[in-house]
Amino acid sequence: MKKRIHQIELFIKYPHEVQLDWFNRLIDHAKSTEWGKTYDYKSISRPEEFRQRVPVRTYENFQPYIERLMKGEQNVLWPSDIKWFAKSSGTTAGKSKFIPVSTEAMEECHYKGGKDLLSLYCNNNPETQIFTGKGLIMGGSHQVNDISSESFYGDISAILMQNLPFWVQMIRTPELSIALMDHWEDKIEKMVESTVRENVTSISGVPTWTVVLAKRILEVTGKSNLLEVWPNLELFIHGAVSFTPYREQFQKLIPSAEFNYLETYNASEGFFGIQDQSNSEEMLLMLDYGVYYEFVPMDELGKDFPETVPLEDVQLNKNYALVITTNAGLWRYLIGDTIRFTSLNPYRIRITGRTKLYINAFGEEVIIENTDQAVKIACDKTNSLVRDYTVAPVYFTEGENGAHEWIVEFEKAPVSIEYFTEILDNALKSLNSDYEAKRYKDMALRLPVMRIVPQGTFYNWLKSKGKLGGQHKVPRLSNSREIIDEIHSILQSGNKVKDSL
Repeated sequence: MKKRIHQIELFIKYPHEVQLDWFNRLIDHAKSTEWGKTYDYKSISRPEEFRQRVPVRTYENFQPYIERLMKGEQNVLWPSDIKWFAKSSGTTAGKSKFIPVSTEAMEECHYKGGKDLLSLYCNNNPETQIFTGKGLIMGGSHQVNDISSESFYGDISAILMQNLPFWVQMIRTPELSIALMDHWEDKIEKMVESTVRENVTSISGVPTWTVVLAKRILEVTGKSNLLEVWPNLELFIHGAVSFTPYREQFQKLIPSAEFNYLETYNASEGFFGIQDQSNSEEMLLMLDYGVYYEFVPMDELGKDFPETVPLEDVQLNKNYALVITTNAGLWRYLIGDTIRFTSLNPYRIRITGRTKLYINAFGEEVIIENTDQAVKIACDKTNSLVRDYTVAPVYFTEGENGAHEWIVEFEKAPVSIEYFTEILDNALKSLNSDYEAKRYKDMALRLPVMRIVPQGTFYNWLKSKGKLGGQHKVPRLSNSREIIDEIHSILQSGNKVKDSL
């Protein structure tokens, strides 16, 4: 671990050189693939040539190539055999995405990221006792792909657990057969049964589903918090969604000022960032994981040929869409996340949202970072706690201006929904000048429409979509009303919607 800290310090000191080295290695390694021959990788010697020759691509552009890989073809996008595919829910679409996972991506990216987060944690916490017990991992489901008997798919967490070395399997819980169950409700019960008597010192998972497991554990054991179940619990490793709306819930589940939280930026496509400071939620951009980074300014997003910015030209506190080139054969791939740099020496980032998960129906350009922060402010000022939410536009009608409709599920509801709405609205104005301008005298946007739904509503919606567990999560923002209308349909059948306005 100490050796790895030294290597991390080296890429912090020489970030551009490390990225250029990985660029050259990726291009050279793939020059004889079908993709490499198509774009004549043998003649590419500089990133500028790469940017001019290879277009920025989305999943839809790669899908025909990936389908061929899933049928058994090889040397298409990457020279080594690819037999594993990470199934991503596709946050903004009903269909699933299947991301190729090469052996190199597992070893040089995903597993390296897992080891690095422990290295950084131990470096910051030298008195840690994390290795005296087991790590509880909230994994996804794993299945054999029905297209080819030699290719497999599952959530990325499940793929990684399936391929972990035996010594790692010995220090994690629950056992693999339970961790890879695909029926989530049965899985929760089995996880409770198999972990309550273990000495769990860390938990890793998406906050949403970790809360579900934790509450069930407390119900079964009759304990008031997780430290009564696992006295040596010291760390929660989280990612996939913003932790801001969940922080207060976890502080109640784990009531200790000494407890540690560590955020990671890991996705089906790769492992990109780790919180490297105990006193900051920024994440260090990991530059030696077989990933070459580019960044699309938001005003370029949506263009057929968007201009990208290399790492050395990024600016502080500006939103960028992330573009990656990886050692699994994703070339100039628009991953769908937006980030901003909080530091340029070293390069540290915050995730600000998704390229398709935002609201701009009226020119307000509201992103997830805005709404998560506004929810936190409103909860703090009204002594309430939000479990989940989603937001969509209410379009202009003949008699009324547009608005944002919020469907909110509270863990602890405020005394006054009207006051909560007012605080949230004012917080959004302070966080987003475009929203503030559209709200001026209700000229374009009126006060948000706040609809409160019973606990379990979002769980039931996810269940109706076949998206329980794993990395599935409630989409926070949408420019369409599809999700909100589906929730209305579920609730109106039982007349359960409580309309605050």
